Amino acid sequence: MDKLQLIEKELQGLRQAGLYRSLLSVEGVEGPFVKIGGKRYVCFCSNDYLGLAGHPRIKRAAQEAIERYGWGTGASRLVSGNTTIHEALESDLCGFKGTEAALVFPSGYMANVGTVTALVGKGDIVIGDRLNHASLIDGCRLSGADFRVYAHKDVEGLEGVLRRSSQYRKRLIVTDGVFSMDGDLAPLPHIVELAKRYKAILMVDDAHGTGVLGKKGKGTLEHYGLEGGVDVQMGTLSKALGGIGGFVAGNKTLIEYLKNRSRPFIYTTALPVAACAVAREALKIIEKEPSRREALWRNVRYLKEGLKSGRGVLQYAPTGLQVPEVESPIFPIVIGDAKEAVALSMSLFEKGLWVTAIRPPTVQEGTSRLRVTVTSEHTQEHIQTLLQALV
Repeated sequence: MDKLQLIEKELQGLRQAGLYRSLLSVEGVEGPFVKIGGKRYVCFCSNDYLGLAGHPRIKRAAQEAIERYGWGTGASRLVSGNTTIHEALESDLCGFKGTEAALVFPSGYMANVGTVTALVGKGDIVIGDRLNHASLIDGCRLSGADFRVYAHKDVEGLEGVLRRSSQYRKRLIVTDGVFSMDGDLAPLPHIVELAKRYKAILMVDDAHGTGVLGKKGKGTLEHYGLEGGVDVQMGTLSKALGGIGGFVAGNKTLIEYLKNRSRPFIYTTALPVAACAVAREALKIIEKEPSRREALWRNVRYLKEGLKSGRGVLQYAPTGLQVPEVESPIFPIVIGDAKEAVALSMSLFEKGLWVTAIRPPTVQEGTSRLRVTVTSEHTQEHIQTLLQALV
C-alpha cells in the first residue's frame, strides 16, 4: 500500500470514530458574534474572556506599533529581534504578576515546552496532573526527565510520588492553574505546601486564570492569596489579554537561565512588536476597567444558575449530560460519545450558536463534550438562548 494511502486510511478511521476535524472560516468578528458563510452566530467557544481582542484601544496600539516598527522582527531576540517594547512588556508583566523578572515567548505552547525542557533533563523527575494542557505534557515528554503523572487534583497521589523521588537531582511539579477543558482550579494551596516540604520546583500554567481570576485579575495565585508562593508562573497574551504570545515570570535567576537554555526562545523569531504593544495596552485596560471582569463573572453566575435550575441542559436527559461544578468561565458539558457531541454541536450551530465539540485526544476517551465559554461581551439574552437551545 502506498504510504499516502496509509495516511488516508488513518483519516478515514478518524471520520468513522467521529474524531475528524475541519476548519470553519470566520469572515468577521463583532463582539460576541462571528460571521461564517455569510451568517451571524453567537460564539460560545472563544477564550477572549474580556472582549479585548476587538477593543478600540487594542486596535490603535497595534496600528501605532506597526507604523513605528513594521510587522516582523526579523530574527530571534538574541540576534536582532529584541526591542525596547519587548522589554517594557516584560517589565509590565513583572508588575502584574508580582515577580522580579519575566520573559516573553512567541506562543504559550512555546513558553511551556521551552521552560520545562530547560529546567529538567536526564537524572531529574517532572510530575504533572493527568489533565494538564498538552503543551505541558509535551514539554515533560521532550525534556528527557522521568515523567510521572498523578490523578487529577489528587494531592495525596502527588505526595506519594514526591516521597518516592528523593534520589533525583531536581524535582519539578507542573500543573494548570485553571484546567482548560474542565474549567476547574488546581488545589494550589496544597501543592505549594508540598513543593516547599519536598524542595521541589513548582510551575503553574495560568493561561486561563490570567486576567480572569483574583480581585485584580492577576490570576489563580491572587485568587488563592499565594502571590510569591510559586517558582515559575506561565501565562498567555492570547486569551483574556486578547492578543498572541506567552510569557514566564519568576525570579531573575530563572529568567536569565531560560534566556540561555530555552530552545524555543533561542531559536524562534521574536514576537512582533505590535503584539507586545497590544499586550501592554491590555494590561492597562484590565487594571483600569474592572467592570469588564465584573461583567464576565455576572455572566458566569447567570449561566451556572441556569444550568443548575434545569432551565437548560440538565433537562436533556437522554444523553446523560454532566455539568461539573464550575469555577471559571469554562463550562464543560460532558456528552461521552464523540459522535453525539458532534451532533449536538451541529444542532446548536443550526440555531445560530457556535459551541465546539471537544473530542479525544484533547480529552480522555468517553468524555467528549461541548466546551462552553462565556465572556464579558455576552448578554443574558445570549445565554438564555443557549440554555433554551440545549433543552
